[in-house]
Amino acid sequence: MSGVRAVGPGRLVLGALGAAVTAYGAWLLWSRREPADVLDAAVWAGGAVLVHDVLLAAVLVVAGFVLARLVPRVARGPVAAGGVVLGSLTLVAVPVLGGFGRRTDPTNETLLDRDYVAGWLVLAGLVVLVVLLVVAARVLVTRRTRRGGDTPT
Repeated sequence: MSGVRAVGPGRLVLGALGAAVTAYGAWLLWSRREPADVLDAAVWAGGAVLVHDVLLAAVLVVAGFVLARLVPRVARGPVAAGGVVLGSLTLVAVPVLGGFGRRTDPTNETLLDRDYVAGWLVLAGLVVLVVLLVVAARVLVTRRTRRGGDTPT
């Protein structure tokens, strides 16, 4: 059959290990929490899957089409990687950027006691800087290779 690949033993071992760890986590959740907590965790996990599959995947597909049309070929990989890193970091930072913990207990001054937006802006700037440096290095290597100069090792 063309196009069909056998699953190697390494993948089977990793799959079995993942299934075992998942089953252990589910057992811990079920054995140490109230049924309402288990239901909340299941709703949260289901919501996360829906947000990923419906929202995030769709945004990334559209971004991929835009990326392929607007960004030069030499920069596509680094820009895509930077987008994934920055997007993931932003999703993780949504609770602190939104100040959600502060809203639950406004009397506790130790909750969210920093300027998280400024921290996220610094982090975003670092990601953009790394992407720009990688693109610049790739452009230099491409130009050197086209001129017949030293080939990178």
